[in-house]
Order: sequence, then C-alpha cells, then structure tokens
Amino acid sequence: MKDDQLMNEEHSGTSRRSFLKRTSLMTAMALAPETVIKAAEKGLDEKIAATIETMPLNVTINGVKQSVRIEPRVTLLDLLRERLQLTGTKKGCDHGQCGACTVHIDGERVNACLTLAVTTEGRDVTTIEGLAKGDELHPMQEAFLEHDGFQCGYCTPGQIMSAICCIREGHADTPDEIREYMSGNICRCGAYSNIVDAIMDVKQGGKKV
Repeated sequence: MKDDQLMNEEHSGTSRRSFLKRTSLMTAMALAPETVIKAAEKGLDEKIAATIETMPLNVTINGVKQSVRIEPRVTLLDLLRERLQLTGTKKGCDHGQCGACTVHIDGERVNACLTLAVTTEGRDVTTIEGLAKGDELHPMQEAFLEHDGFQCGYCTPGQIMSAICCIREGHADTPDEIREYMSGNICRCGAYSNIVDAIMDVKQGGKKV
C-alpha cells in the first residue's frame, strides 16, 4: 500500500528529493527503525538526500578555479548569482529571450539561464566582472560609457558581453549587421542606436576584444 502511494505521489509531481528521502526512509525503516527515527530527528535524512542529488563541478570563472557541489538541475545563471555572488549577470526573462544573462564560455556567448552549470565542467566562463583589469575598463565598456549605450543599465552587462562576441564572430562590419546579430539582446529603454555606435567605434578603432 505504501509503495503504491509513493508511486502516485511521484507521478503527481513530488520532487526528486522527496522521492529519494521516502525510498531511503522506507528501506532503512525495514532494517533498523529505531536508528532511522533518531536520524530523522537530527535532520540527517535531508543531508543524505542532498549528498545523493549533488555532484562536483570544477570550472574556471573569470580566471579563478572554482570547485563546488551542485544539483544537476542548477543553471549557470543561478550558480553565478546565488552561489558565487557574481550578480553582474542579470536574470531577466529566464527563458533565453532577453539576453540579460549573456556570458562567455570558452570565448563564445551563451545565455546563462539556459545553460546547465554541470555542462561547464573544465571550461572557462567569463562574466561582466571578468572584463576589466583592475581600474582599466575593457574597450567595450569604455565605448558604452562614451556613447551612452545604456539608460537603466539592467541589460547592459549582457549587451556588452554580446557586443564583444559580435565583433569576434565577424558580424560588426555595418550597423545593419550589428543590429541583426545583437537582436537577441533586448533593451527596454531603447538605447539601441547608441549601442550600435559603441560597437562600431570599437570595431573601427581596431581595439582588441
């Protein structure tokens, strides 16, 4: 009867953690009920479930090697913001449609909200915090300041990260081309023309990005 109830709860949306806790508890109860009761009172069932669910991750972020344990479902965006306090990468739509969470993985732009953190094992991740060298801003950051490529600033980190790759990818020869290849980054304030000017300035100036 208990097994049937467990299966019904699993299919009705019970979390994986709850499933693991219940199955582990049921198995252990049959073997040593008194020990299990004491363990549950100390919250050890939560710790056991967490150990089963998490996995190690070794990734280099902004030149710093990070070793953490995470659940497989954690996105790169949540790892950066919630675990590592790198809050420059913004959470906008959380569906890969606004570009506010754009970061670089091995030099290529990706939406962090759509990227599982576990897929970055052994790779290099760069966020907006990793562009400047001390007090020396990245050329794209300087261009955004010079051309007022932002208003509220919420989308700016993602815009800058995409703008750098737009040039690297060879898609910044004309304003129209820039608009096309920057279309995945939304600016609700409408600073698009200034953003295009900033990118053109960096491209025409031959500055290394």
